[in-house]
Amino acid sequence: MAPPRNVVKIAVQMRDAIPQLIQLDQAKPLAAVLKEVCDAWSLTHSERYALQFADGHGRYITENNRAEIKNGSILCLSTAPDLEAEQLLGGLQSENREGRREALRCLVPLASDMTFAREVISRNGLERLGTIIEDGDDLGEVLALSLRAFSELMEHGVVSWETLTIPFVRKVVCYVNMNLMDASVPPLALGLLESVTLSSPALGQLVKSEVPLDRLLVHLQVMNQQLQTKAMALLTALLQGASPVERKHMLDYLWQKNLRQFIYKNIIHSAVPMGDEMAHHLYVLQALTLGLLEARMRTPLDPYSQEQREQLQVLRQAAFEAEGESLGAGLSADRRRSLCAREFRKLGFSNSNPAQDLERVPPGLLALDNMLYFSRNSPSAYSRFVLENSSREDKHECPFARGSIHLTVLLCELLRIGEPCSETAQDFSPMFFGQDQSFHELFCVGIQLLNKTWKEMRATQEDFDKVMQVVREQLARTLALKPTSLELFRTKVNALTYGEVLRLRQTERLHQEGTLAPPILELREKLKPELMGLIRQQRLLHLCEGTFFHKISSRRRQDKLWFCCLSPNHKVLQYGDVEEGTSPPALESLPEQLPVADMRVLLTGKDCPHVREKGSGKQNKDLYELAFSVSYDHGEEEAYLNFIAPSKREFSLWTDGLNALLGSPMGSEQTRLDLEQLLSMETKLRLLELENVPIPERPPPVPPPPTNFNFCYDCSIAEP
Repeated sequence: MAPPRNVVKIAVQMRDAIPQLIQLDQAKPLAAVLKEVCDAWSLTHSERYALQFADGHGRYITENNRAEIKNGSILCLSTAPDLEAEQLLGGLQSENREGRREALRCLVPLASDMTFAREVISRNGLERLGTIIEDGDDLGEVLALSLRAFSELMEHGVVSWETLTIPFVRKVVCYVNMNLMDASVPPLALGLLESVTLSSPALGQLVKSEVPLDRLLVHLQVMNQQLQTKAMALLTALLQGASPVERKHMLDYLWQKNLRQFIYKNIIHSAVPMGDEMAHHLYVLQALTLGLLEARMRTPLDPYSQEQREQLQVLRQAAFEAEGESLGAGLSADRRRSLCAREFRKLGFSNSNPAQDLERVPPGLLALDNMLYFSRNSPSAYSRFVLENSSREDKHECPFARGSIHLTVLLCELLRIGEPCSETAQDFSPMFFGQDQSFHELFCVGIQLLNKTWKEMRATQEDFDKVMQVVREQLARTLALKPTSLELFRTKVNALTYGEVLRLRQTERLHQEGTLAPPILELREKLKPELMGLIRQQRLLHLCEGTFFHKISSRRRQDKLWFCCLSPNHKVLQYGDVEEGTSPPALESLPEQLPVADMRVLLTGKDCPHVREKGSGKQNKDLYELAFSVSYDHGEEEAYLNFIAPSKREFSLWTDGLNALLGSPMGSEQTRLDLEQLLSMETKLRLLELENVPIPERPPPVPPPPTNFNFCYDCSIAEP
């Protein structure tokens, strides 16, 4: 008979005693359970004992957490938490240093348990630990254990960090600034100060004034991962507690001290794998640094600001300086203003007054900063961008200013500028620490990518939003790869062309639909021959229906037409001239015939003789994609039947049909599209009954054959 659901089978052990295997009734009070356990070992005063989990952190069992006890759990019988706390705190007051050390060694592992921590705190345990830390008689293991125990007890939140005294905090600061002490002390002191800084603004200002940034840089340069992590934690805590102005001064000082280069070379590219805590602090440092741009992002351009008007003129002159000097000399003020307005339009501003474009928040002045940075640091690329698009047709030009404004907004969204730091995120970009002015440099790569993608998409002004969506995807996909340098980012993002983005979208869509699962792919392969036969049949039927083709002369395409079709038995191509505007002629009225058996090979594009003879003039390039020829035996000579298809679709249908007659594969794009459509439809129909049923990656294994087949029934034996 199975035990009740609230009964679990567990083991209870005690030092120097044989373990007990008991059935614990979760409905029974914990005090009654303890009495039964103690009675089994002949122990009196069961109230002096408690149960703990034997594994993990040895947490005490209480009425609140007893539900965590499962079948097979191992518990141990130990001293009750109140008595244990009293005993250990008494050891802290021992005159014997070894006695204090031993008490601290026992206190530290228990301090993480809430039940034990409450007992210690209620008996002024924090004050006793604080006294040991402030006295600083022992700078070795005793101090390290005291700091660890104090931090563990404070983390429970029973006592606020704001209750700490200024002398205590200053003493912990001394341990950060001192050199001669046990190596385990500085990380613990740094961790404690981090908690103080994050929890108490007033004490955080004290820590900020007492701990020099240079001292934190010294700790960061020590090749000790734990010390580096705690120093970085305190640094980011100080930056988070500072005002925007103070934060900017602090970061400027840190960058002057080459902190960025040190992080890049010795932390990110360290031989030791980076821990999750350090990754989080680097994310916070990156977010705080990029957050300095928020003020510019949320500030619109002031049309009355002389400095900002001059910056716009610098931007214009950098693109049209020579042209402006030659055309603007000797012009009236009105004419010069008109010329400037026209040049701002060429620059890609939507309004003749560019201030109206930059009133949008975000990106505000940050977009202007990006454009100025690009024009000053990449002048040749800037001029090439503007002049190249100025020479295009109006509808095909990529607007630099409009693209810059939208790209700045896009980068702010991707990098989460202006958003509060996450408490758990670790997704920093190594590239950020490998490059000065990383945001502006990223913009320089992005604006050139925008121009490249614009040309690949052959976009017009109406396609602007579509192009920006593709650019967003290109940047987001590349940033997700976490490139370690700007050059690597540039290489990867430029390799992610518009065509590659479309291919990735298609692949992801197929993955979402489950059509790339191995069983589905196997099914598609089995369906292909049947569906290719269906496509072949459709192509031959189209040839039987026939098509009107333009007649070709030695000079140009003529208005005369000729008609060609395949006989119903698929053995003869019949063709002949027809009048324009007539309906398809009857098969028997076509005078010319070409037996399929005489056909040799199908030629397309520039290989066709009637296109090759016309040379490579610009007026003939449109014929290349529509031209095809059939070579055939005409007596002892080789002759050609030449075609110019009326459309790309007719070209695909006829070349596929002729290849089918010749026994060659049908390789047109139209065949690929038709096959994909048919495969998709047929696969969905076959899987209709399996909707919402998970399809395994591999077929279930075939079980081994039985050891004998004696279970087989022999029907030939007649029953009596």
